[in-house]
Amino acid sequence: MVAPPAHWEGDVLLRDGRTAHIRPIRPEDDELLVEFYARVSDESKYYRFFSPMPVLSERDVRRFTHVDNVDRVALILILQEKMIAVGRYDVVGDNEAEVAFLVEDGHQGRGIAQLLLEHLAQAGRERGVERFTAEVLPDNSRMIQTFRDAGYRVASGYHDGVITLEFPIDPTDTAIGVMRDREHAAEAASIDRFFRPKSVAIIGASRRQDTIGQVLVRNLVMADFTGRVYVVNPSAPAVSGLPAYKNVNDIPDDVDVAIVAVPADAVTDVVLDCANKGVHGLVVISSGFAETGEEGRRRQRHLAGLCRSYGLRLIGPNCLGVINTDPSVQVNASLSSVMPNRGRAGFFCQSGALGSAILEKVKNRGLGISTFVSAGNRADVSGNDLLQYWEEDDATEVVMMYLESIGNPRKFSRIARRVSHRKPIVAVRSGRTTQGVPMGHTVRRIGAPQAAVDAMFRQAGVIQVDTLDDMFDVAQLLAHQPLPRGRRVAIVGNSDALGLLAADAASAVGLVVNRSVALGADATAEDFEDALDDAIDDPDVDSVIAVYIPPLDVSGEEVANVLAAVGEQSDKPLVSSFLGAEGIPELLRVPDVAGSAAGRGSVPSYPAVEAAVRALARVVEYAVWLHAPDGPVADAGEVDDRAARRLVDQILADPEVIAADREVELDQDQVAQLLAAYGIELWPTLRVADLDEAVAAGESLGWNVVLKSTLPSVRERPDQVHVWRNIDDVAEMREAWSDLSRLVDPATGRFVVQRNAPTGVPIAVRSFEDPLFGPVVSFGISGPVIELLGDWSYRIPPLGEHEVAAMVREVKSAPLLFGYRGAEAVDVAAIEDLITRVAELQNDLPQVSSLELSLVLAGVDGARVLTASARVAAVKDPRPDSLVRRMPDLITTIPD
Repeated sequence: MVAPPAHWEGDVLLRDGRTAHIRPIRPEDDELLVEFYARVSDESKYYRFFSPMPVLSERDVRRFTHVDNVDRVALILILQEKMIAVGRYDVVGDNEAEVAFLVEDGHQGRGIAQLLLEHLAQAGRERGVERFTAEVLPDNSRMIQTFRDAGYRVASGYHDGVITLEFPIDPTDTAIGVMRDREHAAEAASIDRFFRPKSVAIIGASRRQDTIGQVLVRNLVMADFTGRVYVVNPSAPAVSGLPAYKNVNDIPDDVDVAIVAVPADAVTDVVLDCANKGVHGLVVISSGFAETGEEGRRRQRHLAGLCRSYGLRLIGPNCLGVINTDPSVQVNASLSSVMPNRGRAGFFCQSGALGSAILEKVKNRGLGISTFVSAGNRADVSGNDLLQYWEEDDATEVVMMYLESIGNPRKFSRIARRVSHRKPIVAVRSGRTTQGVPMGHTVRRIGAPQAAVDAMFRQAGVIQVDTLDDMFDVAQLLAHQPLPRGRRVAIVGNSDALGLLAADAASAVGLVVNRSVALGADATAEDFEDALDDAIDDPDVDSVIAVYIPPLDVSGEEVANVLAAVGEQSDKPLVSSFLGAEGIPELLRVPDVAGSAAGRGSVPSYPAVEAAVRALARVVEYAVWLHAPDGPVADAGEVDDRAARRLVDQILADPEVIAADREVELDQDQVAQLLAAYGIELWPTLRVADLDEAVAAGESLGWNVVLKSTLPSVRERPDQVHVWRNIDDVAEMREAWSDLSRLVDPATGRFVVQRNAPTGVPIAVRSFEDPLFGPVVSFGISGPVIELLGDWSYRIPPLGEHEVAAMVREVKSAPLLFGYRGAEAVDVAAIEDLITRVAELQNDLPQVSSLELSLVLAGVDGARVLTASARVAAVKDPRPDSLVRRMPDLITTIPD
């Protein structure tokens, strides 16, 4: 028996938004299996075994619980310490296995069979299985549909009253799409109940004023929650006029959501009580968890694990709570006494301490929100879950996120990219410089550089801003004005000085000022109306900036009416600096039939014209991203990925490598083989130890060669000569060896001989495998100055064709490739092809921990790879966004 990989076990989310635990079956699961089988109906047993089989014999139990985890694999689903389903495959031929499932009747219809099929298929692929077969009775329509809905190419046959289904388990685009659609639906469903509860229980409600339990009751009641409110307090007959129950199980009706405000050491008992009651989810306000240190982290991990094992979702702990401003719900299950106005923006933050201040700021700006979540330590529910919900929420048109950590950035990137095509996402990410995370967030530290994280946000269409004020500036524009069609702006104002400031600010952020109208200090409302109408009607204008500073003793109300009227009717965005006000001033608001404080067409105002221009520029960049064609995925053409995998597996299978459990640096022959599998030719390199070997190398290459040192400490120093070029005979090689040896010791200098390459611009392409991001690819011009300035572009594969092109063009030194100062332009298409091949290699092979093409000469007729290195390492965990649905692992400590 082979021990199963650790990643075959994990928590999963079912179709109805509840959780369960999946893991390989174990020999000691015999009692679990017998008890599970006893609860299964005779009909389900018949569908599974094609004959009456009321009980399992001891031989059957042993056969089903003792598997080798290679040719015989079985996965079970656990909920509340009971087995509720089992799926298995048994190899029956060359690369072919028969698959079967059995799901307890009370849990059928929750998508369990589809989930087991996904995980079994992934396990099979890891064990070399290529095809699944299944035998199903004709009237078992539900199981037949399970296979057909999986997204694989299913073929069927009929023989002796049994339908045989066969399908390859390669992860087709259709199968991946089906899996992610189910993931989206399940995660959205798990959040919906928090925002639309029909009943809420406050556990830890208190009669004492100024206590958390009292504040929660007061906020929920004062918000006019439309559902039922229950309070749980074992020592009081009533709280705030509501009858109190000693335990949540004493409540006579169903409870959808429990708000928990009890001491940290009592939360575990509350979880068990809520699980017994059938509560959907918990909002744990209580502190005393991971934010307090190592002991708190262990307590938090236990809390999250307990919730998941009993099918509950958890917001928090140490959180502010949740809010929904929908008049049909009106739920304020939070510590914030501020019930925001109804609006179009969904807001996610992690810090409970900042949450109240954020809500106050939102209300003061007149922005309004649809829904709000403070996730606190985000032990379970995260920003990814909220994005899945907001994508389908008709009430939410803009998403705002204050992120202090990202637990699964690869999944965030995928979901955010999809959501951004429908709704803009505005995000502030704290810790950008240090990549640090707050103490309470039990997530792994991101290893990728800040520039790579920023590139991921841009790649996903996320509008990343620097401060909370910037976020509100952008969000209020998105919530109330249409998107611009381009970068061309008009400036209309009654102040020449402010108009000039606006023009300078616009040019600085990449906007094009096509029209500037200075009306003068005595401009009337009619003057403003005429100028604004002309600007909006101008086909060479995409957006308008209005600047109004009133003369003394003038209210500006008439001009405000003009701005509001024009903003409501315009199909181009209109922003203003009106009276130096911030947000949506009362005078500039357009009533919303949906009940929001400020409706569509309201004109946002900024205290400074620079803030208005900066917000507009962010929105313009988003609009440009939105309208840029996705294009096809960059295709490297014919590659031999299997040969590359064989090479990597062979290297990692070395007993010494396995025993050392470390990264392995490939030698030059191995690097050349790896690159050749992806159509990348590594310039021949001959390592030499003395002059005779150098001469022999020159002769074998036909001369016109270079002698150089590959020692990084020498090669990367601009003050050190490390290469001699154009060596054509023995005498020149002798001279080169002598001169280079005086600078670098041949014994330690790693001397090599190569053919002399045609001249070109030196570039570098790098890739690496990040524990959280997965593959990351970067591009830059080679050289110490470029390295010092950090002039690199980054992307997360797989890459679209336009993303590859953008990588080449967005580095500041890109003009060197396009004929800078009269030089001949290089073959940019060859550079893009090289990036595409490196990206595909890194995406296909997570075992490649790093790959560096450190010197590539890009010339007019191609790009030649002169120097390359690679390191490989065994993969202990799958990529964070793998081909199966699995919730994030619960970790106890934070690695450095």
